[in-house]
Amino acid sequence: MKRICVYSGSNLGVRPEYQEITKKLGLVLVENNIELVYGGSKTGLMGEIANHMLDHNGRVTGVMPGGLFPKEVINERLTQFIEVKNMHERKQTMADLSDGFIAIPGGVGTFEELFETLSWAQLGIHKKPIGVLNISNFFDTFIAMIQTIVNEGFMNPSNTKLVLVSPDPGELVNQMIHYIPPVLGNKWKQLDPA
Repeated sequence: MKRICVYSGSNLGVRPEYQEITKKLGLVLVENNIELVYGGSKTGLMGEIANHMLDHNGRVTGVMPGGLFPKEVINERLTQFIEVKNMHERKQTMADLSDGFIAIPGGVGTFEELFETLSWAQLGIHKKPIGVLNISNFFDTFIAMIQTIVNEGFMNPSNTKLVLVSPDPGELVNQMIHYIPPVLGNKWKQLDPA
């Protein structure tokens, strides 16, 4: 695993452990010689992980649409900065560059990216590991929602194995390094032979 895309908040959140554990994730990536791919911002948890990795000689690639965000948001310390046309191209570029994905606490954009990445995995568009770093139980409601989707018959139980969850950065990255994609059932249950 050479590169991991991290989806995260452009704000810091209210709990100090969000920053602390985000920085620990950055160190785990550096220790495993894994490059960070992310949205390119110097603010929020995005900036925390990028700058902490750069401070420890890690490699960081930022991907950002030109003209969409204020120039003050752009992290100018990056190993590589890729400017793209729009948000769709940003997500596709980040996915193409990465060998896996980790979501850490963030806002609507973080969840949108996480759900899209999970949706693509269900469809077989990629077979890359998807990790959720569950800092301070932030993702408990997401995990419960996924189980509700299964319980209500909108997703196969096997698909829950597409998401790796841990509150510990080292454990999560280790799970991702050793990830074997699960065998998924037929997504379209009405097409199952009777």
